[in-house]
Order: sequence, then C-alpha cells, then structure tokens
Amino acid sequence: MPASRKRLLLIQAFSLAAGSGYGMRAFDGPKEAMLMNYDSLRHLLADVDWEVHPGAPATHGNHPVETREEFAIVGVNRLPIVRAACESGNYDAIVLLGGGDPGFPEAREIGLRHGIPVTSCGNAQMHVASMLGNSFGIIDISEAHNMQMRELVVRYGFADRCRGIRNVNFPLPRPNLPDERPVQAEKAKHDRGETSDMVETAVRESVAAIEEDGADVLITGCSAAYWLAPVLQQRLNDMGWEVPVLEGYRCAIEQAKLLANLGVAASGLAFPSDRPRKWRRSKKI
Repeated sequence: MPASRKRLLLIQAFSLAAGSGYGMRAFDGPKEAMLMNYDSLRHLLADVDWEVHPGAPATHGNHPVETREEFAIVGVNRLPIVRAACESGNYDAIVLLGGGDPGFPEAREIGLRHGIPVTSCGNAQMHVASMLGNSFGIIDISEAHNMQMRELVVRYGFADRCRGIRNVNFPLPRPNLPDERPVQAEKAKHDRGETSDMVETAVRESVAAIEEDGADVLITGCSAAYWLAPVLQQRLNDMGWEVPVLEGYRCAIEQAKLLANLGVAASGLAFPSDRPRKWRRSKKI
C-alpha cells in the first residue's frame, strides 16, 4: 500500500491590513498566490497536501519586519496559530515562513508536545548549507535585519560555520521611509530585463563572501529577497563559481518533509516540558 501523503501547514510571519501600501505578497485568495515564489516551490509541494496560513494580523505596525522588537512581536503573535494547528491533528509538519525565524524555538516546543516537527527558513538554510560545504555566508538586505540573522547564527550553534553576513543595504519599505521601496522596485527592474542595482550589489557581495570571507555556500537572509537566489546562482555559475545559493522557503519545506517522514519532531531534552519525566542535574554549555 502506498504511503499516505504528508500534510503541511505553511504559516506566514504576519498579515497586513488591506491597503497598507507595504504589502509584498497576497494575504488572502488562492494559496498559491500567498507564496511569493510559488513557481520555484511547485515541484516541492507536489507530493504533499498543503495549506497556507496568511499569518496573524500585524500588531507591530502596518509594514514589514526588520527590528528585534518587531521580530519578537510577530513571533509571539503566531504561536497561537501553531498551537491550534498542532491541536487540530490535521498536519504532519509545520513550516514557519519568513526570514529572521520569529517564534521558531517556541513553536518547536509546542510542536514537540504533539509530535509535530516545525521548521523555519533561516534554520533550515544553515543546516542544508552545512551539509554542502565547510562554511557559509549570508547575503542580507539591511543593517537591522543583519543583526537578527547574526543572533540566529549564534543561537543555532553555527558561529564556527558562518563566515559572515554581507549587507546589500536595500531595506524593506517602512512608513518613516515612504519613498524607499527598493526591494520591490529592484525585483520589478529585473523582471523587465533591466539592470538592477540590488542584483549587481548582491553579486558583488557574494563574490566578496567567497573570495574574502571564505564561504563555500551562500544563503539569503530576508524572505523579500528570496527571488535573488536563482539570479545569484546563475550569475555565479556564469563566472565559474561552483557555489550553491540557498533560499529559505525551499529548505524549510524540504526539511519539514524529511522530519515528517522520519517520524521525529525535536529532542525533549532540548525542548523539555514544564514537568519532564526525567531531568538532568547539569547542562553543559
């Protein structure tokens, strides 16, 4: 008898109110439309049953997330969604979409209580990168977002593998910078076949990450810039660099499928319940 198809829930980091002017993806409608890069994910989702949750309504502001405060707020906001999904019994794995991994450790703790693996973009990319090479570099969008990614590298235990974070300095749109929407504008330029300053900067910083920092693999930091991954991959290939360029949604989805198929969620020693059956007197750092 063929194995049953795994059931995945993909949860966006947040949803913005209609007409915010800062939305970079659809927050309702067909599930395919709610994934910014569905065309590159289509084949990865073909063998599973999947749904997309648009994310909890934003309470940090009606704009994308970059600062530590904003990451903390949206992380807390989507934990009830994770809990409800786990309690429903409808899913075999949960994927937290969005760069910066807001709420990921806490969501893993919730998932473990129900035997459901939870994955996220940054964490999955770092694990895959470490499978492919000795070291990796991160190509990211802005100073504030860089620091969130740096903290994730340390938190996940990849400080000895990460060779650094390269900042292309094309930040996300915010109310205090109403005329600066470079990420969307640069993507639109590239889609029209025009020269994109963001692409050229990312290529330059990618080469620097390889030549100067010693990165064997490159990963993209912010979900809004995941469209850069295939562009960078092609440009680097054309230059002769045999360097994988990873993108978060793809890695997190594949990792979720792997863990679901293995039948594992997380270690109860790493994510203990409030009353574990066994406990250790000492924890080594």
